[in-house]
Amino acid sequence: MPDEDQLFLIDSPQDDAPAGLTPWRVLVVDDDEEVHRATDYAFRRALVLGRPMVLVHTYSGAETRALLAHDRDFALILLDVVMEDAQAGLDLVACIRGDCEMQATRIILRTGQPGSAPELPIIEAYDINDYRTKSELTQTRLITAVTAALRSFDQIRMIAESRRGLELIVHSSADLMERHAMLSFAEGVLTQLAALLGLPRDGLVCVHRGEEKRGERPDTFYVISAGGQLADYLSCTLDKLADAAVRAAVTEALRQRQHQFGASSTVLYLSAEGHEAAVYMLAHEPLAPLDRQLVEVFATNLSAYFGNVHLIGELNRLAFLDGLTGLGNRVQFVKDVEAQVEGQSAEAGGQGAPQALLLLDVKRFSELNNGLGHDVGNAYLNAIAQGLRASFSAETRVARLSGDVFGLVGPVAELGPEQSRLLFESGVQAGEHRLPVAFAAGYYALQGHQGPGLAALRRANIALARARLSAQAQLVVFDPTMETQTAGRLALLRALRAAIQAQHLEVWYQPQLALQDGRLVGLEALMRWPDGAGGMVATPDVFVPLAEQAGLIGELGLWVLHRAAEDWLQLQGLRGAPPRISVNVSLPQFRSGELQSQVTEVLARHALPAGTLELEITESIAMDDPALVVSTLTTLRAQGARVALDDFGTGYSSLSQLRTLPIDVLKIDRAFVSQIGDRHGDAFVETVVALGQRIGAEIVAEGVETAAQAEFLRAQACHTAQGWLYAKAMPLAELKAWMAARI
Repeated sequence: MPDEDQLFLIDSPQDDAPAGLTPWRVLVVDDDEEVHRATDYAFRRALVLGRPMVLVHTYSGAETRALLAHDRDFALILLDVVMEDAQAGLDLVACIRGDCEMQATRIILRTGQPGSAPELPIIEAYDINDYRTKSELTQTRLITAVTAALRSFDQIRMIAESRRGLELIVHSSADLMERHAMLSFAEGVLTQLAALLGLPRDGLVCVHRGEEKRGERPDTFYVISAGGQLADYLSCTLDKLADAAVRAAVTEALRQRQHQFGASSTVLYLSAEGHEAAVYMLAHEPLAPLDRQLVEVFATNLSAYFGNVHLIGELNRLAFLDGLTGLGNRVQFVKDVEAQVEGQSAEAGGQGAPQALLLLDVKRFSELNNGLGHDVGNAYLNAIAQGLRASFSAETRVARLSGDVFGLVGPVAELGPEQSRLLFESGVQAGEHRLPVAFAAGYYALQGHQGPGLAALRRANIALARARLSAQAQLVVFDPTMETQTAGRLALLRALRAAIQAQHLEVWYQPQLALQDGRLVGLEALMRWPDGAGGMVATPDVFVPLAEQAGLIGELGLWVLHRAAEDWLQLQGLRGAPPRISVNVSLPQFRSGELQSQVTEVLARHALPAGTLELEITESIAMDDPALVVSTLTTLRAQGARVALDDFGTGYSSLSQLRTLPIDVLKIDRAFVSQIGDRHGDAFVETVVALGQRIGAEIVAEGVETAAQAEFLRAQACHTAQGWLYAKAMPLAELKAWMAARI
């Protein structure tokens, strides 16, 4: 069993205390009998500062209050946090310090429930001398903590005759406990020490060891606070101090790791949790014994607070900084935005420099990260972070809000849309790679903003969402109408979720006919959202993208595949039944990793013959993630599915990219079919038909609405057409009636 567990093994009773020595009286407050036994065991033979200990035990807050009503002669209280209730320990602290006026008694707070640890404001609000979890209090650590607490108690009692000194120490402790930044702490130390000893503040220096996370050398000590005669040494390194006497005194204290009391100076050595510091105080004569005692007590407290400052500093670093880039994180950015909003509101008459919010989403980062690896991806984000920091003045705050989203808040003069478009024109260097940088950006001007900072951030995010969805716009400026539209989209999304749950969506079918003989050769399955009164709640071009963004398209897509297969099977008993059925699939379905297994399941469950199910993708889907799309479609095509490329000519693919796609059908977009009769429109359709013939693909023209369009397509040897000239999309029952009427 490890040494850490030995505290909980009790094999002998506590020894009798040695005679002739006044023992330390320690009160142990805990509702766990085992803790009392373990504490007895830990101190059964211990002499602390040459004196034995007498432990008094209580088991609840109420029992402790009853005891303290008539017996308050305790040097130390070991106090459980959670007893009758979660506040029992903290309530008792208030009673001990307030009602019982036991200011000298030391309190060590203990808990067996790490999740019950007091929050920082609570720790600050109560006069608690130490806080430990029971699991970390091994016998050695418990004795160490108790020894430190009892030494502090004894020293406070020793200087009780000096009321001024004691009051100043207590005052300084409260002041220093509230200082959470190292610079503020150092300044407070100098101020309080000068007041404690009745000396002028000038002539005081505080130094600390450098830390790599701040860009300092860990083998060097830095002056972080100085006053009076030594004020010029602020921010110097210790080895650069011109005053040899100061340098030698501080160096000796650090070398010996202890205080140095000289004829004309005192150096206090501070150490906590692996961190070191030294405080130099210039005096005109040696310290008197009482002053020396006061300084030593002060130094004992200083070491504890010094450790707290480092701990809180580290917590703040973790809470407010992004670990990868060193920029502020989302929490810090919200604070920065709040500060700017409040500052702008406070400007008299709104005459301050206009401020703005800019959110930047790095385009195609996931592809880069997956293609080149996470190390290059991290280097890429770091390069962007450093570039953003270098591109703006200190007035603009930069943060990394999530994986590939950065936030900036600062003057409009720096963050205006025109300036933002010029960022990273030459790309960035990430390891061995020179990589381009493109952003989708959302911009929101804070001038005239009403409401909290989070509302401003939400509006910038609305603009960013628009920029993400736009194929053309790199930067979108927030407009108030966007907020109304977003609220409408959220309401529509809630309704869509409810409609999916209640199965109110339907699959309608638009016929595809052979241009040469009019045969029904296929159906395209299309989702519809009827309102129950003959109309539609929303059109597919509205609710389908909404479903994709909300993560609902996978569930919807699988439902459409099954419904289309079932309906196609129903039609096979009718005369002129179509030989195939086409279903649209989206990029999120590919990226989910489930599309292949879902299609395989549909083919098997419904026993669809090879070539029956046609998967229809858009050109933009094929180009957004070509490797994934080609791999998935190749596998599904080998299992008997057909592949159709929809909206051909509206995207940005090259012929070399098109050549890699395993397609059976090339669909001419309705935008080009509508231009038949125009010289350029005719030429484009002719080109697409010829291209399809050369690659062996069937050609389907969408949006055919006139006989002239159909005749032109027929003359070009286009195979198939669909459009209102023949039939609109219709539910299954109407489709059956339409098929029957054609016979």
